[in-house]
Amino acid sequence: MAKYKRILLKLSGESLMGQQHYGIDEQRLAEYAAQIKEIHLLGVQIGIVIGGGNIFRGLSGAGKGFDRVKGDQMGMLATVINSLALSSALTKTGVKARVLTAVRMEPIGEYYSKWKAIECMERGEVAICSAGTGNPFFTTDTGSSLRGIEIEADVMLKGTRVDGIYTADPEKDPTAVKFDEITYDEILARGLRVMDLTATCMCKENNLPVVVFNMDKPGNLLKVIQGEPIGTLVHN
Repeated sequence: MAKYKRILLKLSGESLMGQQHYGIDEQRLAEYAAQIKEIHLLGVQIGIVIGGGNIFRGLSGAGKGFDRVKGDQMGMLATVINSLALSSALTKTGVKARVLTAVRMEPIGEYYSKWKAIECMERGEVAICSAGTGNPFFTTDTGSSLRGIEIEADVMLKGTRVDGIYTADPEKDPTAVKFDEITYDEILARGLRVMDLTATCMCKENNLPVVVFNMDKPGNLLKVIQGEPIGTLVHN
């Protein structure tokens, strides 16, 4: 049984690199598609937002001399590339997927609207929402929060390469302690970098819970959907 009827799954673009230093690792992509198919077979309605850090990150580009607006636009295009790749991988497994874009670029993808995304999901298709919010100065975390709220998702599942939220970065601090659950107020008070501040406040204000978990371990997405206590639950 699925604990959630409709989800917004946020995937890390950087995780798509797998063991590579750049681009898309075909094995990691196939693993993601297989995990998504597992929950799709349970009847879960799925919206997805995927980052573009494996190709280009606007903020780091600005630090290298790119104009910030153009850098963010390049990052948006990187998310479209990743979305097309994921769509192709899902189709290969027999799951219908549709790429929606926040900026017009037919025939690469259909122009996003809340109603179109919901219609896709209710038909049993996976709605992949790309190009962020369509505006510069907003991260894909903010984009996923916005889309999760718009499509009236029960939860946002934030797939990362760590198994939850810690008191500090577990990759840098071996003494870091994991939270099983935490409130938005505590995240803000502690200054934890779970998502950017805009995304965190949007989820808090609209009462959208978030589960942070390790997506890179096959089977974890299904465990979260079935309500197993893995990762960290963020709530009001």
